[in-house]
Amino acid sequence: MKYMNHGAQSFLAYVIDPEKTVKKLEDVSIVRVFPDVFPDDLPGIPSDRDGEFIIDLIQGANPIAKAPYRLAPSELHELMTQLQDLLDKGFISPSISPWGAPLLFVKKKDGSFRMCIDYRELNKVTVKNKYPLPRIDDLFDQLQGASWFSKIDLRSGYHQIKVREEDVPKTAFRTRYGHYEFLVMSFGLTNAPAAFMDLMNRVCRPMLDRSVIVFIDDILVYSKNECDHACHLREVLETLRREKLYAKFSKCAFWLHEVQFLGHVINVDVILVDPSKIQAVTNLSPPKNPMDVRSFLGLAGYYCRFIQDFAKIASSLTKLTRKNVKFVWGDDQEKAFQELKSKLTQAPVLTLPDGPNDFVVYSDASYLGLGYVLMQRGKVIAYASRQLKTHEINYPIHDLELAGVVFALKIWRHYLYGVKCTICNPEVFRCKFKYRNRV
Repeated sequence: MKYMNHGAQSFLAYVIDPEKTVKKLEDVSIVRVFPDVFPDDLPGIPSDRDGEFIIDLIQGANPIAKAPYRLAPSELHELMTQLQDLLDKGFISPSISPWGAPLLFVKKKDGSFRMCIDYRELNKVTVKNKYPLPRIDDLFDQLQGASWFSKIDLRSGYHQIKVREEDVPKTAFRTRYGHYEFLVMSFGLTNAPAAFMDLMNRVCRPMLDRSVIVFIDDILVYSKNECDHACHLREVLETLRREKLYAKFSKCAFWLHEVQFLGHVINVDVILVDPSKIQAVTNLSPPKNPMDVRSFLGLAGYYCRFIQDFAKIASSLTKLTRKNVKFVWGDDQEKAFQELKSKLTQAPVLTLPDGPNDFVVYSDASYLGLGYVLMQRGKVIAYASRQLKTHEINYPIHDLELAGVVFALKIWRHYLYGVKCTICNPEVFRCKFKYRNRV
């Protein structure tokens, strides 16, 4: 204090005990009644519920076995540890199957290793399950008016589904320390996401789009007020208990007004890009080949609803992914790459739709592409854009503008069908009309 009085620079420090800042299950309202839903580990082989994992093969497919990949000493040590853990839990067993996939390890963000079975050869001869995964923007549209959120992440979700007995040998994998097969669904199998999505939709069906949205093993409970949220959260946890599905408490979050979900941040009526998911974008170096370009466009495209004129900006990059196009990284590509990175890291806040009224569609067309903005009461709901098709390059500008309006009405049909909306186009017209099922 004496030195502070004489103008010395001072700092105020706090000592924090991390263990005391970690929320405990017994401290969370409603959740504390369901400790059995949040075990420290999975209790063993899943229960005999409907929906075993099935691996049907195309006609004439024969067993495929590949030699194990060579692993570093540290990976071999990790392999022994993880194999023993899976054996102890009953998730794998020794195998004499004619099938055999190699495995490798991928390092996680926390420095630990994830064991990945390379099932590519098996996947090639597997009949694909066409069960649809939900569109992310369709899920978020259900959150209109919600102000309370709880996020539940299932513990090792795939390991909570049994493999059909006759299909177990197909999951076999080969290692330095033996030949094993999975009794539960494993990562890397082509139909695993569809099978898990099917299970979760059946389990949560009475609550879907009413108080719950689900994407594979991620569950978001949402409500308009605190009282409703208590009821909705209890209903979800009772369902998980009944179906013997288990969650990981440390990866869950409850009673929130703002939640991170599927790469986005959601709070009352607004949605924005999750900064933690795109931090790495700023450090990306320019792509070296078409595969790198596709990877970058896949990341950027996931957030295209936040980026005005995305297709126009990305056009020079998209060309590099086409067949028979030589990969040449020039000034145009570098400019587009840097602009998309900048827009991703400075993405705007979007609004969730509030009822079916007062929609305004802004449409603009040029020979560089088509761009659209959907607004409601002065707030942006979404951006959309696309590049011109080959035959559209020959359109006169008025026809191109009209084609842009028609396309905008098609992509946002789920918002605009059966309601009045305003179309704003600087070149063609401005009108209000009843949107009918003609587009």
